Amino acid sequence: MLASACGGGPPPAPKAKDLGTLYQEAKAEGEVIWFAPKPESQMRPAIQAFQKKYPGIKVKYTNKKAPDLVTQLNVEQAADRVSFDVSNSGGLTVLPSLDMASKVDWSEYGVPSGQVFAHDFVYVWAVPKVWAYNTDAVPKADVPTNWQDLLAPRWKGGRLTVESRGSFMTVWAQDSSLGTGPGLSYASRLAALKPHYTDNTTQAHTNIVSAQTPVGTDLINLVLQDQDKGAPIAVAPVGPTNANKSYLFVPKGSPHPAAGRLLTAFLASKAGQAALVGTYNSVIPTDTDCSQADTNRVIGALCKAGVRWYSETDVKQYERFSAFFPKVEDALGTDVG
Repeated sequence: MLASACGGGPPPAPKAKDLGTLYQEAKAEGEVIWFAPKPESQMRPAIQAFQKKYPGIKVKYTNKKAPDLVTQLNVEQAADRVSFDVSNSGGLTVLPSLDMASKVDWSEYGVPSGQVFAHDFVYVWAVPKVWAYNTDAVPKADVPTNWQDLLAPRWKGGRLTVESRGSFMTVWAQDSSLGTGPGLSYASRLAALKPHYTDNTTQAHTNIVSAQTPVGTDLINLVLQDQDKGAPIAVAPVGPTNANKSYLFVPKGSPHPAAGRLLTAFLASKAGQAALVGTYNSVIPTDTDCSQADTNRVIGALCKAGVRWYSETDVKQYERFSAFFPKVEDALGTDVG
């Protein structure tokens, strides 16, 4: 960062071709700055595990929303003043992030090929989107069991809470048996119920837990965390759904490029995943696979509810999403852009 401030440009890319040498370079940098859209409490077990395995490298973590990450990194790279070493990307922030990532041969650092996306991104956790309900406010006989159940008259007038960006509709662009055309028709019918719209899924989750709205769009990670606290919330057996993949990458011009690579590789490793799984943020199979249901609670909860899921596999899918979501927002009447 000092070199950049003095006009010398960002630090050069690491020369290390293996983890051992990379650690030495990262240790000389002394710290790694990580931005991701997750509360620090969820990332703390992984941060502690990394610092224990690689002493001498301090992790500085900041919780920042994915769209804000894209905006900030775009400005900082244009000014040659990048301030962080590991960034997060997922959903509609994937496409604008592609050109912002450093070129990295992740195989040199032991990252499994199945977790490398678009050459420079590393898949580290999934964020399955679900419909959830308040178990105190919704009788068992009224719990929605499929997408069509959500259009029942009983949910009219703000009794559904819906994330206004429309990302819960992703699966309609993934599953050929659903389709984007029928998906837009569905979104219009959903809008006719006058649901309660929220800016993001976290706000929708809060409404469900408080019973302000008894049913709504949610993230299974949030559901499980609040179940652990005794909250009256459960996953509705509405499927299929999207298990949105979340990626990490080292930005071009990062101030600590070796440490950024080391942290990313660690989070993709067995040790990193073991630290993440306890906070429901680990890698899960790309499509429905219940073989790990006993050891991964996210998978277990999806399988117990009978919810099938799909994840992204190539850049073309993200291109399809970028064309689909503005139309979904238009159908919902939200148009949040």
